[in-house]
Amino acid sequence: MDVVSIVECAGPLLVSFPHSGTFVPENIKETFTEAALLLPDTDWHVPRLYDFLADMPASTITANHSRYVVDVNRFSQGSVLYPGQSETEVCPTTTFTEQDIYLSGKAPHKAQIQSRIKAYWQPYHDALAAQLKRIKAIHGYALLWDAHSIASEVPRFFTGTLPDLNLGTAEGLSCQTDIGNQLFLLMQQSQFSAVRDRRFKGGYITRHYGYPQGHIHAVQMEIAQNAYMEEHGDNVYDESKAAKLSKVLSTMVSKLSHYKL
Repeated sequence: MDVVSIVECAGPLLVSFPHSGTFVPENIKETFTEAALLLPDTDWHVPRLYDFLADMPASTITANHSRYVVDVNRFSQGSVLYPGQSETEVCPTTTFTEQDIYLSGKAPHKAQIQSRIKAYWQPYHDALAAQLKRIKAIHGYALLWDAHSIASEVPRFFTGTLPDLNLGTAEGLSCQTDIGNQLFLLMQQSQFSAVRDRRFKGGYITRHYGYPQGHIHAVQMEIAQNAYMEEHGDNVYDESKAAKLSKVLSTMVSKLSHYKL
């Protein structure tokens, strides 16, 4: 299986799906606990929510491996994203509910972590950087939308129930101010609860690539999974909920893709 899947289009927008993959190599899978084998922290069905991209001149990049193999939205050398708050590592060792991912004594050691970074993390970022460079060469600027979802209740990371839509702009540092303002206004006008730059301000991808001074503008969209799917059991996609959410996302992504810089 390819490490990265890319759909290349001529428009200024690139949509990134870093946590929707489920592939785990057999030599890693055999070290997983039963809880980890279910891959509970996958961003379930997120590319499906964005099916409308097929009708837009937007490029996409998708990591096909599970975040449990290596998390491409973390610093490869272990720097923290949210000082003082709980977060998972570049090669996570516990699930979001703090269950062990690895059987006793099977967690990856330093050399194995570096091997995974080389095999999975680096190719994703090489491809992402190349796509942004290609887009910027065409348009003079590039737009990056980093697409995520998470369970609506994860006490490890936040108190209570997460709002439906969580826009991250690294507190305004990853994109032009007006971009964040216009996207947030569309969120507020929707039927979904919405916040900006709260618990999820943007991970490594948003913060690393978003550089308005260099004409690359990045945002992260974190979605509470109860807004479009059944969170428990088989993680079933809810067609009715998803259709309403997808319409809002389509409006927002279209607004971003047509933004004039």
